[in-house]
Amino acid sequence: MKFTVERDALIDAINWVARSLSSRPNITSLLGIVIDVTDTIKLTGSDLETSTKATFHAEISETGKVLVPGRLLAEISRSLPQKPITFLLEGTRVLVTAGTAKFTLPTLSLSDYPTLPEIPETAGIITSDIFATAVNQVAVAAGRDDSLPTLTGVFIEIVGKTITLAATDRYRLAVKEITWQPKNEAIETSTLLRARTLSDAAKSLANSSEVIFALSPLEAKEKLVGFVSHEKTMTSRTLDGSFPPFKHLLPQQSTAQAIIEVSTLLDSVRRVALVTDKTVPLRLIFSENSLLLEAGAGEEAQATEELNIEYAGEEINIAFNPTFLTDGLQAINSPYVHIAFTGEKKPAVLTGKNELDGEIDNSYKYLLMPMRYNS
Repeated sequence: MKFTVERDALIDAINWVARSLSSRPNITSLLGIVIDVTDTIKLTGSDLETSTKATFHAEISETGKVLVPGRLLAEISRSLPQKPITFLLEGTRVLVTAGTAKFTLPTLSLSDYPTLPEIPETAGIITSDIFATAVNQVAVAAGRDDSLPTLTGVFIEIVGKTITLAATDRYRLAVKEITWQPKNEAIETSTLLRARTLSDAAKSLANSSEVIFALSPLEAKEKLVGFVSHEKTMTSRTLDGSFPPFKHLLPQQSTAQAIIEVSTLLDSVRRVALVTDKTVPLRLIFSENSLLLEAGAGEEAQATEELNIEYAGEEINIAFNPTFLTDGLQAINSPYVHIAFTGEKKPAVLTGKNELDGEIDNSYKYLLMPMRYNS
């Protein structure tokens, strides 16, 4: 095996494939990246839950296939000078050279490398930037506790031309609707995919114009989700379990509504929250065209700040986790936030507005549970 490749093409492919490597795999061979040289170069990595592949062109002198330590390959590639990089297999070692820099990599046993699943059947096509934005807006609300695996996922529901993404950690809920181009417009299905896997796919495929979304058929024994974009693919096993019902949690009516410039509110929340821990409630008092933010109590450091806002409805005295509130404001991705209340002890729903007097963007909703505030 021998080939020469430009540094940027190699690093782009390795970075994509290395994201699916596990630091503590059950099989030693899964520490490695497969380099398969035919008429093109194909790299493969997997942790058995997620598999990634990348293909690139190079000047090929000899074909062959080898398995090398993945993370070491990634670190070496990033450290090499901006020169063409040559790979040469010599016995059980791979010589990597770029200019005067030379590295020798050991090889791992290819015979122990598992057979990985193929990309499932294409379900449709999503515009990449729309897909990336939607995933970022929703994944922020996914749980981080692996003892509750269902809540670490993003629920994906497909009905015709509409995809609904939802995630929750029990303290907040993010829901986003987007349109796509399904292969079958009568499609109705759903799946649950780990949030960090979905985020990796969205972030890395955002540079392409479109992403092919693939799903295993309902009758398949192994439930898989696949993403394809140009010369990169990702295949992931779905999460077991049922995502909790969530649509009934989003109220249809409100008793009070606020409209606030996002940048102004974000700055105020961050300032006032400085005097307390990020998980300690931040108190917000909404009244006629006014919002008072308070943090800290008793002998502790305290902070207050008042904003002029657009507000209609009953006075609301409510408290939120400042980190969760900040996450929601950033995820809205709009100049203005519309906050709808149904009571002081009930969740508030954040949506975006592009203009102060414009329409509410109901395609994205961020529901935030209130916290108990000790004054």
